Amino acid sequence: MNNRFSEVSTELLSCIACLDPKSSFSQFNVQKLLRLADLYPEDFSSNDYLYLESQLRNYIYNVQRDPQFSEVGDLGSLAQQMVKTGKNTVFPFVYRLIQLALVLPVATASVERVFSAMNIVKTDLRNKMGDEWMNDCLVVYIEKDIFATIENEQILQRFQRMKTRRMQLPPLRYSSATTTNTSSVNQ
Repeated sequence: MNNRFSEVSTELLSCIACLDPKSSFSQFNVQKLLRLADLYPEDFSSNDYLYLESQLRNYIYNVQRDPQFSEVGDLGSLAQQMVKTGKNTVFPFVYRLIQLALVLPVATASVERVFSAMNIVKTDLRNKMGDEWMNDCLVVYIEKDIFATIENEQILQRFQRMKTRRMQLPPLRYSSATTTNTSSVNQ
């Protein structure tokens, strides 16, 4: 694992593993979960952090004795069970840690996807591309499924309306009526 992930990433994964509900929360470790909160300073204020340790101790005592949590096998099910039993409001900081752990794979995958797309969009020919133009190109490339549903004519017309241009942009395709009128004029 050390070859694949950085030291911080390995520590993060180790801390998240402490939330695993398997085997009656056998991996639970208050110190590692406090360290996990340290890794997210934007999500835990200094006041939150003061209450977190006692909340973690009360939480583990509570859920290990609650039969509703004995069959929970993964983090997603744990979050659902906490909401179902109302423990998300009793232990809001613990619930926040669980939410952060659940969001991490999505956030990481999104970042990796952007860097992968950047390698495709920013070629040697486009090496001097500005940040704003690069960002626009990446959005279009990454969200190509969404952009495929938009007609090119709509994009052209919106671009035309953005500011006054010296000349009108030509339409991308001609309707059958326009084609018929043009053919009769040419004859």
